Amino acid sequence: MHGPASPGWLLVALCAASGAYCLLRMRSPVEGQRRTAGAEALMGFGMAAMAVPAAAATPPRWTWLAYAAVFGAAALHALWTARSSPHHLHHLVGACAMVYMAAAMAASPGHHGHGGSGIPLVTGALLIYFVGYVLRSGARLLPVAAVAGDSGTLGGTPRTLGWGDRPELSQACRLSMGIAMLAMLVTL
Repeated sequence: MHGPASPGWLLVALCAASGAYCLLRMRSPVEGQRRTAGAEALMGFGMAAMAVPAAAATPPRWTWLAYAAVFGAAALHALWTARSSPHHLHHLVGACAMVYMAAAMAASPGHHGHGGSGIPLVTGALLIYFVGYVLRSGARLLPVAAVAGDSGTLGGTPRTLGWGDRPELSQACRLSMGIAMLAMLVTL
């Protein structure tokens, strides 16, 4: 999480941009998409804050405990909402990963980015999960043949999708955050 400054700032920018796009998605008229976008915005901005290079700011130990509390609450919310939407299981894993990373940073604040901060088995399991998630998300962005009957209309009239309702952009946002999570876990 707190490795060299240049990649760290790039990670901050990527996560903040993803969080900002998720805020834009919260304006969608579709309630389920708004809820999902809110959880993803929290994750994006939380990852951006967590990825700030240690050379720029070394947060006190209580900051990591606050991150753990916020993402612990987010994990409980994701667990609750996973009853109706399986996508929230991914939010549950992501929030638990954030709690894990925050707890590891609180436990060994002097070892940012130097390894040995986390439990190798848990870190490995999270890495495997997020590698799979990134590969799956990337594959979903590959172009496919148009589905028969889908002419881009809604009830016979052409539909105009706003920036917040573009499925390929939300998928790219999820892919970006998955890659960022991998980068953060690798440097843990």
